[in-house]
Amino acid sequence: MLEVLVRKMLPRDVNQIMEIECVSFGQYHWSSQAFVSEINNKLGNYITIIDKKTQKVIGYGGFWLIFDEAHITTIAVHPDYRKNSLGELLLLNMIELGYKNNAKWFTLEVRASNIAAQNLYYKYGFKSLGLRKKYYQDNEEDALIMWTENIWDAKFKEIFQQLKDNLANKQTIAVGN
Repeated sequence: MLEVLVRKMLPRDVNQIMEIECVSFGQYHWSSQAFVSEINNKLGNYITIIDKKTQKVIGYGGFWLIFDEAHITTIAVHPDYRKNSLGELLLLNMIELGYKNNAKWFTLEVRASNIAAQNLYYKYGFKSLGLRKKYYQDNEEDALIMWTENIWDAKFKEIFQQLKDNLANKQTIAVGN
């Protein structure tokens, strides 16, 4: 079982984050300076997943909170750790952070070809509400614009709690301090 810690992103994490960033996003990745800027941005809320055994960053994600809208700007998991529900763990923790910061909605862009990510977002109540043509610079791929309903809605909260409980009961990861 993989034991992990989810915590706030820190400047000391950036070098390890860049390894994941480059492998995940290729030539058009964020710079290390961009991550440092985002960590210090008052609108930014960024988290990491740490492998407790190796103490390495194995995933990260974050969003900007603008008024009551949480815009997910990045989410990635190291390729060696994919298929362990870590992307879901990141998304779940970002939504919880959204609750703590009084966000009402979440939004994001996702590659039209990234069906696995889209399925995760649909599972968490996101809906595809638009398209950004040629959004991605590397291949001019379109991006779906996805939004949640109001996360304070009773139905959303009920589904979110069920998903949170389901993830906690999985035997693939253990989240601790």
